[in-house]
Order: sequence, then structure tokens, then C-alpha cells
Amino acid sequence: MLVIRPGMLTTVQDAGRWGFQSSGVPVAGPMDPVSHRLANALVGNSRDAALLEITLLGPDLEFHDERLVAVTGAEFDLALDGHPVPSYAPFTVAAGSRLRFGARRIGARAYLAVSGGINVPPTLGSRSTHLVSAMGGVDGRALIAGDRLPLGHPKRVQGTALAPQAAIVALSDRRATIRVLPGPQVEYFAQRALDVLQSGPYVIARNSDRMGFRLEGPRLTHARGADIISDATPLGVLQVPASGQPILLMADRQTTGGYPKIATVIAADMTSAGQLGPGDAITFQVCTPHDALTALIAQERALMAVEERRS
Repeated sequence: MLVIRPGMLTTVQDAGRWGFQSSGVPVAGPMDPVSHRLANALVGNSRDAALLEITLLGPDLEFHDERLVAVTGAEFDLALDGHPVPSYAPFTVAAGSRLRFGARRIGARAYLAVSGGINVPPTLGSRSTHLVSAMGGVDGRALIAGDRLPLGHPKRVQGTALAPQAAIVALSDRRATIRVLPGPQVEYFAQRALDVLQSGPYVIARNSDRMGFRLEGPRLTHARGADIISDATPLGVLQVPASGQPILLMADRQTTGGYPKIATVIAADMTSAGQLGPGDAITFQVCTPHDALTALIAQERALMAVEERRS
């Protein structure tokens, strides 16, 4: 597969580089894990196969042999050899075909899977690109024009559209309500800090990236200072520096951090967070562990149903 035009920020991502955080190696992987899994399922790949994550402005790509392709996540106008093709429905590309991403309609990140997966060499067991450390993917960087991406051996499957997509990936128009669980260091904040957190909205600052979303909104007050002994930084955690403006840690986050963490986004809502970009707004809503588990179970059942149909 040849990159004719790379788009704004297009990277190779699989499910992430898990198992090395204790050695200081970040996970990376998709910003929207659900859309990543759906794209792979629609073309018959394993759920952790490498694909392209496309941010805000999409690429132009040329294919060298016949493949099954699917695009999920953010909705773009897609054209294959000048003819429109849909998102959330696999389509066949022929040798020499060109796929062009046009206008973005909703969402921030699309996921393009190709049958057989993108077969760049793995680093520490993963093909995911981590931009800060220049690890994985294609030389640890975003794609550029002229890159040639090797593809794996495709599994032959019959393509069918996913319906309804909204049951699994709910794309919001530049704002989202994100559920969180308190902690792990909620005691480091003023008594009503969680109420302040929910009073938002918070706007994603322009200097946000795959490491984290810097948020601008109601100031969170510390009760025990803004520094702690560095500890682990899970995906979706909200750490709060001395400014009182939270930072939502995302896929390329560092492995540890020394700011207290007031809350953590529930796993089922990371797909919504991953579809937001600079200038978009987040309203946080504290929920219970039961709510978080119920949402995750429902999401996982929907994903597994799609994966079973594609196997």
C-alpha cells in the first residue's frame, strides 16, 4: 500500500505495546479502541491487527493488490477511484485502486483496516507508533508521502455492512459527556472538587496531542498540594497539576506521573473521548462502579457479536 498523501496525522496502530510499563515503555495504540476493533472485525483481521489511525485530515492511498478495506470511527467523505464508498461497511479494492479521504463530517479519528493487516516489523511485540519515543510503526513517526506499507496475508471473508453502528460508536458533534470514577487520589482535592469537575464543560486546548488532552475549564483546588510520589498513569486518568486545569491522559501517555489524579474515565467511554479534538468540549459525569461495569459489558457484547459474524 502506497501513501500518496499522508493527511494531518496518520499512524500505524495495533492494540498497543502492553507489558512493558514497569520498564518505562509507553503503551501507545489507538485513541479510540472500539473503532480500532470494529475496523479489524469488518475485514476479518484479529482484533489486535495493525491498521491506520487517521486524525482530522485524511490521506490518499494506492493499493497494490486486491484487498478488503473498512473505515470506522470519524466519518469522512470516502472515494475509491472517484466513486463514493461508505464507512462501517467493508469494500473491495483492486490492484491500482486509489482511496481518497475527503471532507470530515463528524468525529476526530478514523480507522482504516486492510485485510491481512499492516505488516511493519514489530517493536517489543507491537507495531504501534509511539511518536514521542519514535518507536514502532514506520520509523516511529507519522506517515509521509511515498511510504510503502507492507501488508500481511489476507483472510478471505465476505464483506457486509455493520448495522447499526451507533449502538457501539456514538459520534458526537464536537462535545461529549464522559463518565468517570473518582480517584485514585481524590483525597488530595478540596471537598467539593468532584462537583466542580462536573460543572464544566472543559474545552480541549490546542496544545493537546496523543499523550493527553489539556483541558480548560473550572479550576480544581488541591487540598494536599499538587505533587505526589510518581505512580502509574492508567489510560483515561485525569491528573491535575498546580494550575488546577486537568489533563486527560490518552494512548501515548507516560508510564508514571507525579500529579494527583482526581478521576478516571470509564473504559466504555474511551471511544467517545478518542473521537474529540482541539476545541471540542467535555462534560464529566461521576458514575458508580456498577454503571461502569454495565456499560463495559454491553459494549463488549456488541463488539463480540460483530467479531463472531466476521470469523
